[in-house]
Amino acid sequence: MPIKDPKKKKEAQKRADEKRRGTRALSWNVIVYPESAPADWRDVLDGEHVRWIESPLHDKDTNPTGELKKAHWHVLLLFDSQKSLEQVKALTERLNAPQPQMCKSAKGSVRYMIHMDNPEKYQYDKSDIIAHGGADANEYFAPTSSEIESLIIEMEDFIVKYEVQEYMDLVYYSRQYRTDWHNALMQKSYTIERFIKSLRHAGRKPIDPTTGEIFTFE
Repeated sequence: MPIKDPKKKKEAQKRADEKRRGTRALSWNVIVYPESAPADWRDVLDGEHVRWIESPLHDKDTNPTGELKKAHWHVLLLFDSQKSLEQVKALTERLNAPQPQMCKSAKGSVRYMIHMDNPEKYQYDKSDIIAHGGADANEYFAPTSSEIESLIIEMEDFIVKYEVQEYMDLVYYSRQYRTDWHNALMQKSYTIERFIKSLRHAGRKPIDPTTGEIFTFE
């Protein structure tokens, strides 16, 4: 049904133009500086009832020359509908923050909060990431298919080395000491259960079918 109200028609056209130009997005990156942000800046964001994720305080970042950068937080704003730069700026200006940047990858932004994929940079603690407004930071750390495959191989070697006989023992061990294993188990439990069952049934360590020799494990 066509829009008859000229004002509404103009606003609808503006939104369409922004969307076409790629200037609207669901997620936006913001940098907040302790020295300039109001003391209640978190309350300002919470008051908007928007989901957002706060990084640890980056107070150990350095320039290429080795000088410390100004301490800052990385903030990822997660909206339920696409927002324009002007709409987001209206919010971030209340934080005295620089111009927000459209987020190309929410996962990449959250992982960057601890420099997870940048080993040359200071490594911040994942546990210091804070999710607000119902956001879930953990979903952005879900392992990729190749990472899960590597974790499965680690677990298989562990099972053989320590002759793990029961799936529950591995589950509780992973909960206590290797949460990355535990997360992978939730996706590949059938594979690991069958591996443990096979080891228990065979009553021996794996052998090389072509030579009959037992595989060695460090």
